[in-house]
Amino acid sequence: MNFGYLILIGIISLFSWLVSSKLKSKFEFYSKVQLRNGMSGKEIAEKMLADNGIRDVKVISVAGRLTDHYNPSDKTVNLSEAVYNQRNAAAAAVAAHECGHAVQHAQAYSWLTMRSKMVPLVSISSKLSQWVVIGGLILMAVNSFGIYVATAGLVLMAIATAFSFVTLPVEYDASNRALAWLKNKNMLTQQEYVGAEDALKWAARTYLVAALGALASLLYWAFQVLGRRD
Repeated sequence: MNFGYLILIGIISLFSWLVSSKLKSKFEFYSKVQLRNGMSGKEIAEKMLADNGIRDVKVISVAGRLTDHYNPSDKTVNLSEAVYNQRNAAAAAVAAHECGHAVQHAQAYSWLTMRSKMVPLVSISSKLSQWVVIGGLILMAVNSFGIYVATAGLVLMAIATAFSFVTLPVEYDASNRALAWLKNKNMLTQQEYVGAEDALKWAARTYLVAALGALASLLYWAFQVLGRRD
């Protein structure tokens, strides 16, 4: 089981590295495709929000690279400095994607609502789950109480894993909303749109890899606990 798990993790890690590398190269490439309309990421975001009737969300710039996100607690679309200021296909894709989350929030998109409710619990479970499982396994060598501790750890780990999979429809839907708006409003030329679509496709794959990695880890520790119990 351990050897098989190491092979699985190795494959997932390799795939994750390949997807991450591909994503970076895609964004670098599409960052060179300048928008014919001359709009910056900030302007793209503000227009998408306005077109969807959202007037209580602010578009702000944040430091860092690939730090773009939507914060539902204070209703802000946070764009990295490059995306906020630049006027290219990659910036347009990211800005529109983050606004896709704002539209989800405004329309009470069920998967986003579920994900938001899970955040407080996941912030705890993701940090403690593995340690609780390991502690339970150690206790199992001493007495039967350890199985309950290890099982509790697995439950916490399962919550974090479920969160990873709930994130998938949220991210894919945000990209679909972004691309639909970019196309329907004729914001981009055909070449620019193809670039935005390709960039978001690779970005979504990073979430898929993360979810598969979380599932593999959960299965590994579950087999460890079940094997010790037998």
